[in-house]
Amino acid sequence: MTDPKSRDAGLALLREHALIAGETVTASRRIAVDDPATDEIIGHVPDLGVEETERAIQAAHDAFPDWSRSDPHKRAAFLREWARLIDENAEALGALMALENGKPFEEARGEVAYANSFIKWFAGEAERLIGETQDSPLGHVILTFREAVGPCAFITPWNFPAAMLTRKLGPAFAAGCTAVVKPASQTPFTAIALAELAHKAGLPKGVLSVVTGDAATIGGVLTASPLIRKLSFTGSTPIGRLLAEQSAPTLKRVSMELGGAAPLIVFADADLDLAVAETIRGKFRNSGQTCVCPNRVYVQREVAETYAGKLAEAVSKVPVGPAFEPGVKVGPLIEDKAVHKVLDHLALTKASGGEVLTGGERHALGGRFFQPTVTLGGDDGLFRREETFGPLIPVFPFDSEDEVLKMANDSDFGLASYVFTRDLDRAMRMGRRIEAGMCGINTGLISTAVAPFGGVKQSGYGREGSIHGIDEYVAVKQVTLALR
Repeated sequence: MTDPKSRDAGLALLREHALIAGETVTASRRIAVDDPATDEIIGHVPDLGVEETERAIQAAHDAFPDWSRSDPHKRAAFLREWARLIDENAEALGALMALENGKPFEEARGEVAYANSFIKWFAGEAERLIGETQDSPLGHVILTFREAVGPCAFITPWNFPAAMLTRKLGPAFAAGCTAVVKPASQTPFTAIALAELAHKAGLPKGVLSVVTGDAATIGGVLTASPLIRKLSFTGSTPIGRLLAEQSAPTLKRVSMELGGAAPLIVFADADLDLAVAETIRGKFRNSGQTCVCPNRVYVQREVAETYAGKLAEAVSKVPVGPAFEPGVKVGPLIEDKAVHKVLDHLALTKASGGEVLTGGERHALGGRFFQPTVTLGGDDGLFRREETFGPLIPVFPFDSEDEVLKMANDSDFGLASYVFTRDLDRAMRMGRRIEAGMCGINTGLISTAVAPFGGVKQSGYGREGSIHGIDEYVAVKQVTLALR
C-alpha cells in the first residue's frame, strides 16, 4: 500500500521555478516533469535560455570576490547549518526525489543521507585549506596558498539528483567558489529544494543559481563564458567530450565523471553467497541506472553455473514496484527509451548464445517497469562498449586470472570495478592491475564521502569526494618573500 504522507511531504517541497542569485524565476515556456512510475505530470519548471543563464553567470561573477575572501570558518559554519536543514527535511527531500526519479522511497532517503555526507565532510575541509612554506635557493621564503578557482558551472544528472549536486557544491563552497547549476530536466525539483535550503541556511544570494531548460542551450552558454572558470559534469561520455571541446577556447578547468562499463569478477575461491548478495546490492541501486553498477559479471568457469543459479534465484525474488510501495527494491526506469535499450541488449545477448535464467521481459506492472534479469553466456563485447543502465545482469564464464584481466580491461571505460576472492595476493594484484579509477574487493558498494571518486580512460578525469575533492576547486598561488 502506498504511503500518502510521504508522497505529500515531497510535494510540499516542490517548487516550480528556477533560482537566479537567490531570486525565483519563472517563464512562459515550461518543461513538464513526470513520475516515471505513472507517467503523471508532477510539475513544471521554466524553460530558460541564453539571457537567464548569462544573468546567473554574472551573479556568480559579482558574488565571487566577497565569498572567496570570506572567512573559511564561516563558510564551514554555513555548510554545517545547510547540512542540519537537509537532515531536518530528509524525509521530504527523499519523497520529492522518489517522485521525480522513480527510485524506491527508502533508497531515495538513503541518497539524501549520502548527499549530506559530502556537505558535512567538506565543512571540515573548509577549515583545513592549508598552504606551505619553503626556503628558496635565492635566499627568499616561498609561501603557497590554495585559493578558490573562480565561478563554477555544474551540470548534474538525473540518476542521483541530490548526491551528484552536493558532491560538487560541498567542495566548491568550502573553497570559496560560486556556482551556476544546470540540473537534469527529468529531476530538477531536488536541486531547487536543496538550493532553497542553502539560502535558508544563510548562503549569500549571488553565490548559487539553479537554471532549468534546454541542456544544449544552457550548456553552450556556460562553456562559452569567460567568467566561468571551472566546469564539472557528470553524465555520458559523448556529452562530456562535447563540453570539454566547448570549454577549450576559454581554457576552463574541467572535471568529468563519465560513463562506466564496470566489470565484476568472481573467482572460484570466493564466498559465492557474499558475491551474489553484493552483486545484487551494487547492481540494482536506482534500478541499475548508475555509472558504477556492475555492467558485466565474469565468473570462473568451475563455479559459473553455481553462482549464476544462486544469483538468478535471488534476483527472481527482488520486489519491483512504485517508489512508495513498502519493501520495493527496484522501481521504474527513467524513460521509455531506457526500457528499449535494456530490450536491445537482452536481444543481442540471446542472439550471441546467452541464456535467460530469470526475468527477460517488461514487468507486469507495465510502463517503464522491467523485470530484474540474469543471463548466462553469450558475447560480452556489447557490455564492454556500452552501459545497459537497467536491471540486467549478464554473466560470462572465464578460465584464468590473466584471461579475465584482459577481458575486464578490454574497454574504453575505466570507472568502477569489483573483485571477489579470498586470496589476498590475488585481490591486491587485481586491484592494482585492473584499469579503473576505483576497485571494490569483496564489496559491491564503494561510494562514500571519504573516498576519491573518479575514473580513467573514457570514464573521465578529476576526483570528487575525499581529501582530494577540494583540489578541483582551488588554484595554488605562490608568493615569494624577499627578506631584507
